[in-house]
Amino acid sequence: MARKPSDLAERMSNRDALVDGVMREVFTLPVEAARVKAREIISLAPQGGQLTIVEQWRQLPDGRIELTTRRLQAGG
Repeated sequence: MARKPSDLAERMSNRDALVDGVMREVFTLPVEAARVKAREIISLAPQGGQLTIVEQWRQLPDGRIELTTRRLQAGG
């Protein structure tokens, strides 16, 4: 059980979440590495009928970036 809100946030940010058929993945990276990862995701073509997008980006108090991606069914 989480003892404080930051414990819960840390636990939740360290796992992949499949909710309503949507896969989310969270990365916690230094700023420059997060920029590279975001560019990589944005430049990817849909694969296997799924498109990956950058859903959320936020700076943590320690300066690192928390980057959340989301995989969507590519429409056709």
